[in-house]
Amino acid sequence: MDVNFRTFDLNLLRVFDEVMAERNLTRAARNLSITQPAVSNALRRLREVLGDDLVSRSGAGVEPTPRALALWPTVRDALRQLQHTLAPGEFDASTADTTFLLAMADATAAELIPGLVQIVEKEAPAISLRVLPLTTRDPRRMLEQEEVDMAIGYFPAVIASLAARGQSGVGVAFETQRLYLGQYVCVMRRGHPLAEAPLTLDDYCAARHLLVSFSGRPYGFIDQTLGALGRERRIVVTVNQFFTAGRVVANSDLLTVLPRHFVTVTGIDDQLVLRDLPFDQPMVHVDAIWHRRAQHGHAHEWLRTSLLRSAAAAFADSVLGQKVPG
Repeated sequence: MDVNFRTFDLNLLRVFDEVMAERNLTRAARNLSITQPAVSNALRRLREVLGDDLVSRSGAGVEPTPRALALWPTVRDALRQLQHTLAPGEFDASTADTTFLLAMADATAAELIPGLVQIVEKEAPAISLRVLPLTTRDPRRMLEQEEVDMAIGYFPAVIASLAARGQSGVGVAFETQRLYLGQYVCVMRRGHPLAEAPLTLDDYCAARHLLVSFSGRPYGFIDQTLGALGRERRIVVTVNQFFTAGRVVANSDLLTVLPRHFVTVTGIDDQLVLRDLPFDQPMVHVDAIWHRRAQHGHAHEWLRTSLLRSAAAAFADSVLGQKVPG
């Protein structure tokens, strides 16, 4: 069907883009600061122009038609380009008084925040940073409800989910960027009975363990790896901070697993012994994730760039700074 662009309302495409991203009319209306009936009316008008249903009801949300899925990438890219071109002015960090809310674990904060503060002090003295504790491996609800501007951490299940949705043409409401690679190691106190010899899998599984768990659940990704090997370990303590874990282990016979880079910034690394884990464990990808509604804000762009700079200074050999597929 031919579209008459002389009379076509481009605002309909903004509504279409938001509905495709959210797959929910209520959330799309909220993001656009309009009512749900206005969203429904815009979709009706767009259906009439394009001669396609575009979306249909599905549970609590909507399901796009094949035509909608085919149109969306082009519409989304065109809107982003227009927004970037027409956005008024550039973000001036030297005078901005923006407050950024960031969620991350204490280990991540210890590695990234010092460098970020140095950037703020030199280039953006009126900007404020609020770092909140990360209490989940899936921060999408926090971002969706605008509790934070960005979450930073190890989110393997979330990254995989976003990549799968993107590859299948399903709407993705979040963007991610890899900041650096990390490696987890076994940590124990100096003088520990296992500190003088290579760490074997049998010795590791027979020991008593402390786990850093955001949820308090005594099971983590290390236990998943052990389970795949038909092994298990005994977790006798869980804490929700990496620094606390280091302090406890330094004064007990418990073993824990910490990011290798983090141990050097604890201030007690001279009390600790590091050993490679006695099994293969993938490198840890530390990613920033944010809701795509913030994607093209100049302040948010400055924040992302500054975080990459901080990561580059702290992890010169392992920073990727690459967009994660999805």
